[in-house]
Amino acid sequence: MSVFAGLVEHLADLLQPLFGAAAAAAAIVLFTALVRLLVHPLSRAAARGQKARTALQPRIAELRRKHARNPEKLQRAVLDLHAEEKVSPLSGLLPSLCQLPAFFLLYHLFSSSSIGGEANGLLGHQLFAAPLGDRWTDALTGSGGGVFGAAGLVYLGLFAVVATVASFNFVRARRRPLPQVAAGEQVPGLGAVAKAVPFLSFFTLVTVAVVPLAAALYVITSSTWSAVERAVLYS
Repeated sequence: MSVFAGLVEHLADLLQPLFGAAAAAAAIVLFTALVRLLVHPLSRAAARGQKARTALQPRIAELRRKHARNPEKLQRAVLDLHAEEKVSPLSGLLPSLCQLPAFFLLYHLFSSSSIGGEANGLLGHQLFAAPLGDRWTDALTGSGGGVFGAAGLVYLGLFAVVATVASFNFVRARRRPLPQVAAGEQVPGLGAVAKAVPFLSFFTLVTVAVVPLAAALYVITSSTWSAVERAVLYS
């Protein structure tokens, strides 16, 4: 973890002339962008996989009708179809899974009071008046000043960004039609899932509220990147 801490410190030093006291926060945003850039090929593959899975829905619906009384045979037939068309049902999960190590590294780094037996100097960095190692609850209590204190206003700004991105995702998800099969029939069970999916983006608000501010910056930057990326790849 000390190597990762050194990387963040080095990026902060490089960005110091441009961002001043907020250089460490800017370094986290830049680090997140670099991670997402590395993961982008997987995101493109996931988008192609999603389009391929959508194109397979009529054939899967036909298999459901053909094997309606034999669930095991239906499952094998669907898996064979995916293998035949070289479509992985799990490809959409890879971009998110590959980002988890970076998120947990930041979370642990800014939750630890010491690194390698020495005081964690990164905890002294701030985004305006909010320390990168603090959480929203710290801004609401003690010297944080409450909801409309200096640190609290930083979080209100971040919540506004998250709400804007989540609303954008919500509108796009609601406009996206459900996969259709023959004669306008919708895929069984897909309706309930489709109704819940547009609201998932708003759970990012909870994450931002409970993790250290540094990890929250990672989540916000990554979520914003995802919103733009999906708008481009799935258009």
